[in-house]
Amino acid sequence: MTAHFLVLTGDGINCERETAWAFTQAGGQATILHVNDLLARPAQIHDYDGMAFPGGFSFADDLGSGQVLAIKLRHQMSVDLKRFVAKGSPIIGICNGFQVLTKLGLLPDFNTERQMALAPNIHGRFINRWTDLERVENAVCKWTAGLAKFELPVRHGEGRVVFSHGKEKSIYQELLGRGQIALRYTEDINGSYQRIAGITDKTGTILGLMPHPEGYLYQETHPKRDNSRDFLQSGAGLKIFKNIVQYCNSKDTL
Repeated sequence: MTAHFLVLTGDGINCERETAWAFTQAGGQATILHVNDLLARPAQIHDYDGMAFPGGFSFADDLGSGQVLAIKLRHQMSVDLKRFVAKGSPIIGICNGFQVLTKLGLLPDFNTERQMALAPNIHGRFINRWTDLERVENAVCKWTAGLAKFELPVRHGEGRVVFSHGKEKSIYQELLGRGQIALRYTEDINGSYQRIAGITDKTGTILGLMPHPEGYLYQETHPKRDNSRDFLQSGAGLKIFKNIVQYCNSKDTL
């Protein structure tokens, strides 16, 4: 059975179509569902194998990036969300979606007090560019398996990973030791602690990242594309979605 993903939309989310397309191009299925429809019947989350929180500006980033959406989800479907996570269902939060997952407490660990946040970029400017990334060698992330160094587009104003003041080094070392640091920028683009670009939970099935994998599914979308090559040749972003579709399908066969 083909893996089926719920892709959240509504109230400022603006990358839902690209994200849904990414899952289908990776061999899966995707259903775009408005947040109000999900909150009206939270149990329907269990009809899906995984879930995506796309990028955008949910609820216009009132009270902070991703804050209002996180509050609504926490208060209206906390029980079902916890069950969904406990089943090992894959979840991805991209850009604003990463901010939501963090404020929900899903990252880096749903079962402990939150000690991580995404703060405004250190230089105070919105970033809109392509950036080089590297997968951390011991990462347990299921989404980024098989990747090494690659490029993705980034566009955010609050993407700087920070940890509780005075505990930064110990928290980072603990996450690094468990393989939860999924991705780094190869250069410091926003002041993120140790150039962190993506983090997972302990299982590697929940991924939050600031870069946009749905923005690089094909070589044609790269600004330095080689026009002599097949314009539908896969980009690095498609590999991320293929990984998780294959992971879900392999679980179904066990």
